[in-house]
Amino acid sequence: MSVFHPDLKAGRFIPRFSTGPRLTRLMNRAQFKPGPLPDELVAEEVEAPGPPGAPAVRLQVYRPRDLTSPAPALLWIHGGGMISGSNLQDETTNIAFARALGITVVSVTYRLAPQHPAPAAVEDAYAALRWLVASAGERLVDADRIAIGGASAGGGIAAALAQYALDQGEIRPAFQLLIYPMLDDRTVVRTDLDTTNVRVWTPGSNRYGWTSYLGGLAPGDPGVSSYAAPARREDLSGLPPAWIGVGDLDLFLDEDTRYAERLRASGVPCELHVVPGAFHGFDALFRRKNVSKEFWRVQARALRAALFPPTAG
Repeated sequence: MSVFHPDLKAGRFIPRFSTGPRLTRLMNRAQFKPGPLPDELVAEEVEAPGPPGAPAVRLQVYRPRDLTSPAPALLWIHGGGMISGSNLQDETTNIAFARALGITVVSVTYRLAPQHPAPAAVEDAYAALRWLVASAGERLVDADRIAIGGASAGGGIAAALAQYALDQGEIRPAFQLLIYPMLDDRTVVRTDLDTTNVRVWTPGSNRYGWTSYLGGLAPGDPGVSSYAAPARREDLSGLPPAWIGVGDLDLFLDEDTRYAERLRASGVPCELHVVPGAFHGFDALFRRKNVSKEFWRVQARALRAALFPPTAG
């Protein structure tokens, strides 16, 4: 009997290749372009002031056309192992959230490693968050109902952003939506994990991604900052409520599960959603499969519950 979900059985044929410098260069040459936009949404390219001494941060903003009063927002951070990607690669998901929930979605392009090691990506994400709060009034965003989220590396950066924002003491995001987040560099040096059925993001890719991002430190080095690898933070208390989703064939299953457990132990509400037979990025590769559609619906329900809490009466 296959360990892969019935909707994802083709996953067993995905080659177990690893990302390295050459493949990363090829991926970064690919240009994501905006796709068709539903009539009920407006899209806009924006440049937000970057961190001190750094360039402006490019943002793609999606908002409901008929918005007349302040509504929640989601700051979205793309994946790509910290070494590739742009704010347009998750446009389908961003549009879906904006349409289904009636919220503004702001997608961030951050500086990539190895040219820009940690904490550059988190600093860019924080600059985007500050811009969103500062412009909330003119953009009809409720600054008290801003969620942060992302997938894979973007999920890890979102988790680090939650920690960074807490330490800065200026902005408190309302929620964290962490989709198979890349949280812990120490996974690279573990030898106890069964990776037989791991697909898409392999141990070799993980080593290259973390090595590129850590700026001279080796994965597993005790000096790695929690702004680079959020699982390194000892005290998780005070962070926003979270939702973490991951497949049980994902290389990040153990680190994601452990982070969810630690959040709960620290008094932070956290829902962990594990998809049986699913590998890393399954929902992006097999978007039309029922298991992927349901995975998105669960995320949307979690966002709705966090951003539209019942009114006390």
